[in-house]
Amino acid sequence: MANLSKKSLNQPEETQTPEKAKVESVTIDGFKIQRITAEPGWQWSKHLKPVVGGESCQKHHLIYVLSGKLYAKMNDGKEEEFGPGEVGVIPPGHDGWNAGKEPVVWFEIPH
Repeated sequence: MANLSKKSLNQPEETQTPEKAKVESVTIDGFKIQRITAEPGWQWSKHLKPVVGGESCQKHHLIYVLSGKLYAKMNDGKEEEFGPGEVGVIPPGHDGWNAGKEPVVWFEIPH
């Protein structure tokens, strides 16, 4: 049974700082929650592909965009832009990037 509890992303348990991005995480009742901030110019294929390898991102993302614009393009060519207040699913096999001139910030629950 779940317990009533809370944590704050303002005091993350884990912080990663890949180039042009910041990933802050907490785990609560078995769920990992991330706040990701990507600077203008950030792109998965330019900044993370050299680190993780592969031709495209193979993670499955469930996102909620807080600010800015996040763009995703699937390997099959389908494209989508996500903005503030929008929820999205981005399946494995994609590239993603900051589509604006300000940082894009989103919450993510990794699968």
